[in-house]
Amino acid sequence: MNPILNVQGVGKVYGGFHALRDVSFSVNPGETFAIIGPNGAGKTTLFKVMTGEVAGSSGRIHLGGVDITRLPADVRVRMGMGRTFQIVRVFAELTLLENIVVAIEARNRSHGRTDQWTRVRPARDVTDEAVEHLARVGLTQGLSLESRFLSLGDRKRLELALTLAMEPQILILDEPTAGMSPSDRFAIIDLIQQAKDSLGLTILLTEHDMDFVFRLSQSLLVMNQGEKVFVGTPDEVKSNAMVQQIYLGKEMAHD
Repeated sequence: MNPILNVQGVGKVYGGFHALRDVSFSVNPGETFAIIGPNGAGKTTLFKVMTGEVAGSSGRIHLGGVDITRLPADVRVRMGMGRTFQIVRVFAELTLLENIVVAIEARNRSHGRTDQWTRVRPARDVTDEAVEHLARVGLTQGLSLESRFLSLGDRKRLELALTLAMEPQILILDEPTAGMSPSDRFAIIDLIQQAKDSLGLTILLTEHDMDFVFRLSQSLLVMNQGEKVFVGTPDEVKSNAMVQQIYLGKEMAHD
């Protein structure tokens, strides 16, 4: 099986500081792959390099067999890379429905599937699709509500719907449960799993909630101080002595 994402020897240097050093891994189609590590391990920097938010200093990145190392972020999105953020990014002054319509129209324009009227008068099929995306994440009430009035959990749901509306092949999630209550956290875990199963997505995520990570992931990359420490299954990660020492702790290693 050819990987959908292949990261080869990626490094990032800020001044004289090596935020990333020779990081390599691959993600297979349909897999849920987690990147974990203590604060400052380089996880967010790696996400930024992979998605084109910042340029890497070395290494190559391939998406679906295509070298995307020097491509800008918007081109990577059009090629099937979707991302959510630790700090939620939605259009605060737009309604829930308008948020998703904007995403669908942006997707359609990027693929040449739109006409001159959609910017001011969305087609019926666009609004119908927007409602479907909102229903998938459990936001069927209050479609005319401005998103700035949503709770954190519902903003996370809306951001997920926005990202899914772009029809990604690989969904990249940066701390998807950060700041959420336990009930919202379990709900978003279920939504992510349902979206993965129903849409056939590949998921790459970083997350501090180890229950979440071990529940969803088939493979994990452990990082420390900008370097790859270990790659393996959840059971292999739990039992690895080096991982126990730098991150998980003895009590978690034997869960």
